[in-house]
Amino acid sequence: MKKKVNHIVSIVMGSKSDYSTMKFCEKVLKILKISYETNIVSAHRTPDRMFKYAKSSENRNISVIIAGAGGSAHLPGMIASLTRVPVIGVPIESKKLKGLDSLLSIAQMPKGIPVGTVAIGKDGAINAGLFAASIISNFDNKIKNNLIKWRTKQSKSVKKKPK
Repeated sequence: MKKKVNHIVSIVMGSKSDYSTMKFCEKVLKILKISYETNIVSAHRTPDRMFKYAKSSENRNISVIIAGAGGSAHLPGMIASLTRVPVIGVPIESKKLKGLDSLLSIAQMPKGIPVGTVAIGKDGAINAGLFAASIISNFDNKIKNNLIKWRTKQSKSVKKKPK
């Protein structure tokens, strides 16, 4: 008999200020009825917490990790280097370079340690939630059906004519 797995998406960010972007991941996951947790884990300020978090992710039933990071944006890559759980990096918009620094830091991972990368900011956070759902939908028909409904609703919302 196959054991039922409760898929969990773990949303992490480097600081409290990143939550204004990362809360959009939560909104998507709520709509799609996917369990999630949200934590602050800084690669630079709490390295021991980050290490413990990443190393324990598989044993805690985490199916996908969404990691938001700004500036040098090491968090997604550092977590990916410590776990086999898929990691999606969300570049947080920065004051100096408008998030381009974050985007490039996450996207330029060395070969062997992949991190899925989405757009900068709110749109990227929404897409990260949808990307996580897409990954999980390969193994969970309930999530697959919820994602199909989301996309159908989205398609129906597009008008055929401008007037």
